[in-house]
Amino acid sequence: MESTTPPIVAETLEQYGSLVRAALDELLREGEPRRYLYDLVADYPTRGGRMLRSSLCIATARAFGAEVEDALNSALSLELMHNGFLVHDDIEDGGEQRRGRPTMHLLHGVPMAINVGDALVVMSLRPLLANVGRLGPRLALRVLEETERMARESVEGQAIELGWRRDNTLHLQDEDYLQMILKKTCWYTTIYPTRVGALIATRDNTDLESFVRFGFFLGAAFQIQDDLLNLVGNPETYGKELNGDIREAKRTLMLIHLMRHATPLERARLTEALAAPRDERRDTDVAWVRQCMDSYGSIDYARQIAHGLAGAAMHESQLLYSGLPDSRDKRFLEGLATWMLERV
Repeated sequence: MESTTPPIVAETLEQYGSLVRAALDELLREGEPRRYLYDLVADYPTRGGRMLRSSLCIATARAFGAEVEDALNSALSLELMHNGFLVHDDIEDGGEQRRGRPTMHLLHGVPMAINVGDALVVMSLRPLLANVGRLGPRLALRVLEETERMARESVEGQAIELGWRRDNTLHLQDEDYLQMILKKTCWYTTIYPTRVGALIATRDNTDLESFVRFGFFLGAAFQIQDDLLNLVGNPETYGKELNGDIREAKRTLMLIHLMRHATPLERARLTEALAAPRDERRDTDVAWVRQCMDSYGSIDYARQIAHGLAGAAMHESQLLYSGLPDSRDKRFLEGLATWMLERV
């Protein structure tokens, strides 16, 4: 299928991603103990990644008239926190691959990995403190307040998902899933970057709540597409274990749809399969769940929902950005919704 995403999206991700990577390299260059901490801290950030969150922060600030340097510290902080979240998520999920390589806890053990995740989150505070010199104390404090809310929303969403898996909660609706990813995914992937970018550029003189709707629609489309790629992605480019969400018993939109349409006997088997610990979940059960999703159209259903959310994000972007002068950053923001669905 031919891509309809404007080339400016990939170009901007590369441009701003390179700036943030250079800042990461500078921050991670020194420090001891290297062998037991800082070499490990640098691992996930140097594996690649699209730099979506940091690029979104910088592009929003630029679209509203700020300089790149005004937003760079906040973007760097977000990238550090994101990688810290990934290390912890991989432990909590029992994940085996991250960006095409073994996860941190498989390489170095759970205790070392937990400490690396902690270190990345702690290090994310340093660029926020550096904002004082660039933005002034009042605006730097506002960015910090936004960061605290984003982190709190994210861990609350993670707690909901982990709780569903621990309790083997099965009677969920689409609304439950969307509320969970609003907190777990959208706040730190799309809502926070746009809010902080606009906050910095306008010097806290804009309605930040208007970015919640855009960020929710965009982030929800992103997460559902990510869940779909876990089932149908290209093994050579996906970078994580295919069908890993089934093996980890994650309550994705596809699994919720399947539970809603399965027969009583199938629901009983699903309940038993999902109740088993991850390491004891059989390959045959994972394959059976995947086959059932095909049989009941669960994948097509989720894809339709993602397209609807992306369409809503396009509408919201017009409301948010139509009054801004034309720029590369504005076109990047307007093209992101299509990119969310076409990324592989």
